Amino acid sequence: MALEELVITTRGPGLYEFTGELRTFCRGRGDGLLTLFVRHTSCSLLIQENADPDVRRDLVEFFHRLVPPASDPSMRWLRHTIEGPDDMPAHIKAAMMPVSLSIPVAGGTPLLGTWQGVYLVEHRARPHERRVALHFAADG
Repeated sequence: MALEELVITTRGPGLYEFTGELRTFCRGRGDGLLTLFVRHTSCSLLIQENADPDVRRDLVEFFHRLVPPASDPSMRWLRHTIEGPDDMPAHIKAAMMPVSLSIPVAGGTPLLGTWQGVYLVEHRARPHERRVALHFAADG
């Protein structure tokens, strides 16, 4: 059993790819299952296309339109606003998106599709250091 923690530094809302770090973590581990878990309540994990950066930009814009900041008049019903206008919307987005992922691994390589990348999705406006727990369970 292998357990490790990855720290991802963010600069505000966006998708931060860390597929390369996962490939490095899995290298030489054989067959099994990689489980990821983000240890925060205002960001998410996502497997998404990594070829066209417009996909990432469009996703960030979509979630911003779906759940705007607390300062938006449509969000005046929010009660949890003490940590800023982006905090409760970040919690809502994280509640709608995965905070853990499982990826099969064969021969030490994550079995991702050709255009798939693994991302931390930052929902907060300011920079953060996010921690993602990595667990590899070998077959057999």
